[in-house]
Amino acid sequence: MNRLRRAWYQHKYKHTQHAALFQRYQGDELVSLDCETTSLNPHRAELVTIAATRIKANRILTSQSIHLSLQAPSSLDSASIAIHQIRHQDLQHGLDNEQALTQLLDFIGNRPLVGYHIRYDKTILDRYYQQYFGFPLPNPLVEVSHLYHERLERLLPNAYYDLSLEAISHHLGLPAPERHDALEDAITAALIYVRLKHGDMPMLTSS
Repeated sequence: MNRLRRAWYQHKYKHTQHAALFQRYQGDELVSLDCETTSLNPHRAELVTIAATRIKANRILTSQSIHLSLQAPSSLDSASIAIHQIRHQDLQHGLDNEQALTQLLDFIGNRPLVGYHIRYDKTILDRYYQQYFGFPLPNPLVEVSHLYHERLERLLPNAYYDLSLEAISHHLGLPAPERHDALEDAITAALIYVRLKHGDMPMLTSS
């Protein structure tokens, strides 16, 4: 969110419970976030689950995580079920959209959001927050694949890099991620962030 938009939202919501969201974050935590959805198109996809965990310095606060299941959206079909293995019956006790969005907002506040393809998740969430709350998420974004690429560029400029989540995790010596589970993906992104920010880069040679 650029300065002008932030200033406009600060003015619009200055006397509401959401005023603090549009202030610049002054703390030392980040939130790693991931969503499971019904489509790869962020402009049409509907939310199925949302998960997030907090990061403080070089610690991932997994005890301070949330994993929210929403009510089954109308676009949840066999194609999306085949990817994330979440069926209609698994979402019988899911939250309605506004409940889930409120819980997520209470959890993340205005902390920076970390993730793998985090802009995809934020584009979807922004649609929902615009519909239910009247504003997009103002949180800054940290894309772990970009951090990884920047570190590799210093070692091997202009080389080809595999930027898949599995390849990044393998190179950094992290556990193989259990894909298409929102909480596992959020924790994997958090592990990559902490490794890149607080650890040494493993040796890599061009082939």
